[in-house]
This record gives sequence, C-alpha cells and structure tokens, in this order.
Amino acid sequence: MIIAIVILFTIISIIVFKKDLWEVNEELLKQEMLNIGESVESVDLSNVTPFEWDIVYSFNPYTSKDTIYKTVGYKWDTISETVSEGMNQLVFMKEEKVVCYLYGYPANNGYGIYFNSGSDTRLTSASMLSVDDDLTFQVVRRDSIIYLMKNE
Repeated sequence: MIIAIVILFTIISIIVFKKDLWEVNEELLKQEMLNIGESVESVDLSNVTPFEWDIVYSFNPYTSKDTIYKTVGYKWDTISETVSEGMNQLVFMKEEKVVCYLYGYPANNGYGIYFNSGSDTRLTSASMLSVDDDLTFQVVRRDSIIYLMKNE
C-alpha cells in the first residue's frame, strides 16, 4: 500500500511540475539572448534559437487570443493578450506546433525581439518570418536589456 501511494504521488508530482516544451525552449532562448557578447552588432536569429522552428509570428499589441489561435492554427494553454505597446508576443512554430512562446515586457524578460515583415499580406495582426528568410537582426542594448531588431 505504501509503495502504491509513493508511486501515485510521484506520478502526480511529475504531471503537476512538468514544464511544457514552449516554456523550456523560452528559458533556453533567454539564456542564449543574455549570452550575446557586448561587441556583437548583429546576429542570425537561427543562431540564438536553441531549438528547431520553421515559422515565427510576432503579434501586434492588443491582438486577441482568438486571432492568435486562428493564425497559428490551434489553441494551447497559457496564452495572454498583450496590454501595452512595449510588450513582446512571439510564437515559434515547428511543423504547425508551438515550440516556443515569448510573452512580456523586455524589461522583465531581459530581452526583446522585434520585427516587421510583409512576407504574408493575409496577416493583419502579426508579422511572420520563415526559417528560410533573411534572419539578420541588429543587436541593440538599452538599459541593460538586449533587443534584436529587424525592419523590412
């Protein structure tokens, strides 16, 4: 009986405390971003993303959850709407599944990634980049925060 309780407790603990793939990858992305050298002026986004992806969406401020879900193709947990102009909301996808979700203020995250892309004119509330696009971003440092910036 004690063994069964221990096994049950272990299984429940694993389920409760297990992080989703997109949370784990966001932590890895944060580590890579914060390790960009002081003298680095530009980076290729694929070189600072320690996970595989094929499309990344950057959603405009105030984009509704339903619009985000419609854009990426399905619903998943732990998504929020941005409430300010300065917030980041990026969704990295691999084979139509979310593999990394970045949300929040760069001041809180320690970094921000911003891009504008007209590569898909059907998107009105988001910009999109493919892994096959030019992924060169300028590195900008302000107030101890690292920003990757790309304007097209």
